[in-house]
Amino acid sequence: MNSTPLRQRSTPLLPGLLAAAAAVLPAYLLHRFLPGLPMLTAAVVLGLLAGNLPWISRAVAGPLKPGLSTAARTLMRAGIVLLGLKVSLVDIAGLGGPALLLIVVLVAVAFAGTYWVCRAFRLPGEEPLLIASGFSICGVSAVGAMAAARRVRHEDTVVPIALVTLCGTLAIGALPLLASLLDLPAETFGIWAGASVHDVGQVVATAQTAGTAALAAAVVVKLARVVLLAPLAAGAGLLARRTARGQDAPGKLPPLVPLFVLGFLALIAVRTTGVLPDSVLTAAAAVQEVLFTAALFALGAGVRFRMLFVSGARALAAALVSWFLIGALGLALAVLLTR
Repeated sequence: MNSTPLRQRSTPLLPGLLAAAAAVLPAYLLHRFLPGLPMLTAAVVLGLLAGNLPWISRAVAGPLKPGLSTAARTLMRAGIVLLGLKVSLVDIAGLGGPALLLIVVLVAVAFAGTYWVCRAFRLPGEEPLLIASGFSICGVSAVGAMAAARRVRHEDTVVPIALVTLCGTLAIGALPLLASLLDLPAETFGIWAGASVHDVGQVVATAQTAGTAALAAAVVVKLARVVLLAPLAAGAGLLARRTARGQDAPGKLPPLVPLFVLGFLALIAVRTTGVLPDSVLTAAAAVQEVLFTAALFALGAGVRFRMLFVSGARALAAALVSWFLIGALGLALAVLLTR
């Protein structure tokens, strides 16, 4: 008796979900054809085109919209949960107490500095908070987690996500060039990449240019930053609850910690135990990238170009200033840890 209402609810979602899933293949092919273009960046670009080209945008704004909105929200959160399987607390603890403290200080200063820069450029709404989260911690994942904790509309996350992917992509080419000019040792370069590049995949693409020693150092430093996603989301959730309580007629209070962040922490615990074989971890990483790709296509499809022009130029300038800031902070950390 309950199957008919269920079908009525699920059928409107299906076309948009299928469209988001179908976008994974062209995003992958673009990445393979243009290796310098990350798959996630390709997904955002394809989504923006789908949402703004006349012969496609009508379907995106019509029958595809419910499923795309669900994909942008739900698949992003599922990808963040799977990100936990990349983090082993044993590996992070191997950095030692002083190094971990310096990484926490780096993230705090990068977050505060980026937030201040974005406010100085008068970016609207929650953009300063989202950009600061993405730049200081783990790119797209941090933007998604902060947006969920603050109950930001997924349409309002497209500019921060676009800037995070843009600057992370620039780092893949710029940091190896600068490291060569500065004649940095491999380990120093790896720590610099792990401390200043945004997404995990971008860190790997950047650091591997200097060999396995650089890659190993980069990944462990980056994952130490990723762990800070949980306290960041918890702090944002607590602030959101306090704000809701202060309203005259508050509705349901937002969760202190979003459920998907608890899932992220649970999978960190599972990874730390070492019980999962490498084949499972590799498959989970591939699934995570597919989920993020579909989510970012759906996110881009919900944005109109005129929305980007509201703060586009100022946001780009703020992002580039912030990129230089976190790059300088990351280089300082790398020199301190290897001198």
